[in-house]
Amino acid sequence: MARVQKKIRQKQLKEKLLNTPFLTDEELAAHLNVSVQTIRLDRLELGIPELRERTKQMAEEARNKLKAISSADVVGELIDLELGKSGISLMTITPDMVFEKNKVARGHYVFAQANSLALAIIDAPLAVTGVANIKYKIAVRESEKLVAKAEIVKKRGNKYFIWVKTRNDSQEVFRAKFIMVSLESELH
Repeated sequence: MARVQKKIRQKQLKEKLLNTPFLTDEELAAHLNVSVQTIRLDRLELGIPELRERTKQMAEEARNKLKAISSADVVGELIDLELGKSGISLMTITPDMVFEKNKVARGHYVFAQANSLALAIIDAPLAVTGVANIKYKIAVRESEKLVAKAEIVKKRGNKYFIWVKTRNDSQEVFRAKFIMVSLESELH
């Protein structure tokens, strides 16, 4: 009986990490109602690296796919990229990104994460921001980790309509709708 439960738990572990790859061992243990040590043993047995290593591998794979922007120009850490479709980036708000008086993040950092991610997912050698419709939903503070997810919702000619949603641990903090313009024809 225990062997069957282990197989089921390991299957659930793999599925959970497939859908949300940035979970810590502690979060996985709470989700599966087992100890952190059990999660670590299961990961080891399944050949699943720890969170830091998973993140590093995903970031490296994503950086290798970039076309419209160099990896050095991406604000935050690019974690997942499906060119022409979607992408995910992570950013931790550091002390130099906040206002000294209230420790609230300066808006241009949150915008830059979303904007550079939107550029990163475009499958073209050169693109620029044409239009940005943005909404800051709640204040972001020092040390918060932000996850931005971008998706191309429509393409018309050389224009890409991209939605980016940025969340902290618990809620959406920023939203943007971009129209990015591919300048491919200007390269020739």
